[in-house]
Amino acid sequence: MSSAGDKIDLNGDRRLDLAARAVWLYYGKSKTQDQIAAELGVSRQIVQRLIALAQTEKLIRFELVHPMAECIELAERLKERFELQYCEVSLNELGSAEDISSVAQLAALHLENHLQQKAPLTIGIGNGKTMREVSRRLRPINRPQHKCVSLMGNLTRDGRASHYDVVTWLSERSSAQCYPLPMPVVTNTVEERQVLQAQPGYKNLRALVDEASLLMMGIGYWGHEATLYKDGFITAAETRQAMDSGAMGELLGSAINERGEIVSDAAYHSRLTSFSLTAPADRPTIIVASGKNRAAAVIAALSGRLANGLITDENTARLILGD
Repeated sequence: MSSAGDKIDLNGDRRLDLAARAVWLYYGKSKTQDQIAAELGVSRQIVQRLIALAQTEKLIRFELVHPMAECIELAERLKERFELQYCEVSLNELGSAEDISSVAQLAALHLENHLQQKAPLTIGIGNGKTMREVSRRLRPINRPQHKCVSLMGNLTRDGRASHYDVVTWLSERSSAQCYPLPMPVVTNTVEERQVLQAQPGYKNLRALVDEASLLMMGIGYWGHEATLYKDGFITAAETRQAMDSGAMGELLGSAINERGEIVSDAAYHSRLTSFSLTAPADRPTIIVASGKNRAAAVIAALSGRLANGLITDENTARLILGD
């Protein structure tokens, strides 16, 4: 049965007034389309057309009323600014200088989503404080068909292991096959690096890194608190020399400048054993980072397209965006 209202000319002068009333009843009063049709004296089909008209004429302004709204907006801005494939921003306290725990929790959830799949996959994992926190927050899951491979070594030149053995912990939590890189991050000599990388085990790890469908890592910064220096992988002199050569950030042990380029003059690079990244990133490559000190390093890495994904917190996101 049709009503007289069905004869309303949507091209007439009253069309926007009717459209505004229809969407106000629909969104503001949470009424159904049938209820709106009865109130306006038109058919349900006319109500649908009025709502569509309101959307076309931009009579509706969308506002997400939720604590995560600003984080979602920041993530979208970061994706647009750096042409990212993936970006997530976590909540944190206003003005906090660093919030690794919140960022690590978000990264662990993302990693869990990948590990949930039943088809075998390989994931490349970096070391460091942030990635250690990610591994601690990963919920136990039984995926023995998956492989976790380390993207960098875990030893100093004298054979001491650091406490950031991330790939082992991740493998234990997921029951995945574990492939660490058991060699110094930086060797004493170029010849020593060449000997280690000529071993069959290293070549097997290289093949696994090449087949990995996801790479996830933290990022470092330079100065007296630089992770590579504090953990004993490079000397104070090597730290100063890298900084003098333009080092802005550190990714998988490599020093990068403000444009995201590998610092060719960093002396220790010729003895670095880590696997290098492709620019632009040729697969999902995610940086997990938090903190004022890391913002410039993240900007550099994303500007150089060394990564196409970012997981960070809202304060760090604003620093990266220059807000």
